[in-house]
Amino acid sequence: MFRTSVVLSTVLLLAPFTIAKDKSKTLPSYVLNAQTVFVVINPDAGEPLTDPSANGAAREEVENALTKWGRYRLVMDSQTADLVIAVRRGTGRLVTPTIGGGQVDDRPVIIQSGDGDLRVGGQRGRPGELTQPGLGGPQDTRPRMRTEVGPSEDTFEVYRGGIEYPLDSSPVWRYMAKDALRSPTVSAVEQFRKAVDESEKAAAQKQKKQKP
Repeated sequence: MFRTSVVLSTVLLLAPFTIAKDKSKTLPSYVLNAQTVFVVINPDAGEPLTDPSANGAAREEVENALTKWGRYRLVMDSQTADLVIAVRRGTGRLVTPTIGGGQVDDRPVIIQSGDGDLRVGGQRGRPGELTQPGLGGPQDTRPRMRTEVGPSEDTFEVYRGGIEYPLDSSPVWRYMAKDALRSPTVSAVEQFRKAVDESEKAAAQKQKKQKP
């Protein structure tokens, strides 16, 4: 029998992060120079009772969109990824009954095709590797019912990869919007693509001005 618990998540009321018109405010070079990306479900996200596969489907939609973009190569380990992207499906409500605990981002085998390429591999990255484990002894990781308070919209966050506990730092870029992780547009990836393009143009202009 599931135990009911209440999980309070920070409700993000800010608008999506965007690139400012100031040409000096660009994405950092490690984002522009990145070659690999690891897509994960936000460790704090529970699975809605009405749609238990919602977050997994969102992750797949994002991976497919990134594959079509072709800029970054998908990997399955945060330590080998230049960037880590955390996704979370919104439910349209601030308070949602969910199933939490357990390994919501555990998928031993991944098979994905795109543009004639087939990607097969085993995932080693888990939420425990993305955030620092809680103090005070082992935690109960068994699935359980809970009431989740959090963003009602889809969330897409970009973090620096290749470091210990990457999701414990602040995201370098965030986008939140209704259905932002849904195909066919997957607007979160499209907005990130625009942010990268604008940053590259701004960086190129800045470098051109610095030349004698």
